[in-house]
Parts: sequence; structure tokens; C-alpha cells
Amino acid sequence: MRIAQIQFTPWDKLYYFDCNNLDLAVGDKVIVKTSMGTEVGEVVGFLDKIEKKDGCECPNKEECAQKEEREIKPIIRKANSSDLEKNFDEKDKDEILDYCKKLANKFELPMKLIDVHSSYDGSKLTFAFIAEARIDFRELVKDLTRHYNKTIRMQQIGIRDEAKIMGDCGSCGKPLCCRGFLHNLSSITSEMADLQQCAHRGSDRLSGVCGRLKCCLAYEQRGYEDLAKNMPPIGAKVNVDGKRGVVISHHYLKQSVDVEFPPEKGEERGTKTEVDLNRNKK
Repeated sequence: MRIAQIQFTPWDKLYYFDCNNLDLAVGDKVIVKTSMGTEVGEVVGFLDKIEKKDGCECPNKEECAQKEEREIKPIIRKANSSDLEKNFDEKDKDEILDYCKKLANKFELPMKLIDVHSSYDGSKLTFAFIAEARIDFRELVKDLTRHYNKTIRMQQIGIRDEAKIMGDCGSCGKPLCCRGFLHNLSSITSEMADLQQCAHRGSDRLSGVCGRLKCCLAYEQRGYEDLAKNMPPIGAKVNVDGKRGVVISHHYLKQSVDVEFPPEKGEERGTKTEVDLNRNKK
């Protein structure tokens, strides 16, 4: 079974659907049936099978993935021009967002509204917002429901999702990865910067326009992890040309380490030498 990765909004996660023997390509718009109703989504990728979930505690992860695959619903059909015309345009979206912002200010809600999405049949509006804490938006939802006579859903998103929606250029001069091909925003940690030996550059240079660590830190992480496997740990005692020293730092890309030797007779300080780990293979 060929599985399509479908996305309904830039700030929502990916959903999986059976291609249903349709001739699909990345970028195609399709009609699918979800638990929330019928939706128009965009094909952003394909899978041959569902990957095993990280952190899954099932005794048999293969069976868990197979079970999830069996529950995948088929794509109904490709969307046509009349289907796409049902979605409201940017003018309608701006008007709805402006009205919701006025209500949020009326109820003094500390939230920043980012986007609004309408379901395919027009029966539901989903508002995406950013907030530092949980928001009690029950009164807001009541007013929106009365005004639009639709089902209202509020979805809190992260600040990285805002950059993904708005778009911009990164420090590399190219459009943001999350705006283009990067559909899943993985967790980026300071440990990645430490391993790649660029933490000394400071948070300003390592942060993207969203204010969080750059997603591109994850691109070479696996390569650095593979290179790190060959390194003796910091503090390890090693023999270099008959001299006993201690490993004090690593150079992953060069595949070398700095070794510190104790002072010899008549010397006040020890010495430090960079040692190529592959020198005996040359």
C-alpha cells in the first residue's frame, strides 16, 4: 500500500492516507475524509509503510506499525477547480481574523492570532494562535460560534510554526526551510550545537528568525554522531609515541584529538599535541 503524507495547514502535523491507486504527485490537492469531516489537503510526500514511532512501548513495534497502517483511510479523489474555489480567499481570511482579534482584545486574552482555516464544507473554522500559557477562550468561542454559526476550534501552536506560516529568509540568504520542504519540525537541542562544536558562536548566530535554534542543526547531526563514535572520551589516558597523556578535546571533522602530556623533568608546564586518529592508516 502506497501511503501519502497529507497536510491541511502549514501549522498542522502530517496525516497519512492510502493513495487508493490514484496517480498522485507532491503538490497535488486531494479530498479526504477525516474524523472531523471532509477536508482538502495537499500531498507533501509518500511512504511505503508507516515508520515505527519513537518512544513506542509496545512489545512488538512492527505489529503496532502494521495496525496503524490498516487504520489508514483512502484518499477519495483529486481536488478539482470547483473544490478549491470553496476555500475562502485572503480577503475573507483577513476579515475573520480581524473580527476574532477584536473579540480577543475585548476579553483581554493574552494570545496572538496567526491564521484561520475553513473546512472543505465550510462548517468549521480553526483558529491558530500563540500564547505563553494556557488560555481560557470559552467565551471567545461562544461569540465566534454565534457570529459565524459554525463549529469553532482553537489550536495553540508554537512560535516556530508562526515563522513557517509567515515565511522569511534565513541567515543563509535562502527562504526558510520550514516554509518550503521541512514539513515536520523536529526537536532542536543545545546538545546538537555542542556536538557540532559551534555552541561558542552564541545564541544570536545559532537562532533562526523564530528565535529558536536553527532547524539546520539537525541536518548533519547523524554524521557528527557517527564521527563521535571513533573518538576516545574526554579524560581518557592514551599512549602517543611512547608518552602517556590525557585526551582534553575533540576535532570531529578532522578525526583528531588534543592530548595533554604532563611536564617532563625541568619543565614547568606540560605540552599539548593534536593527534590524528587515522595516522597509522596512512
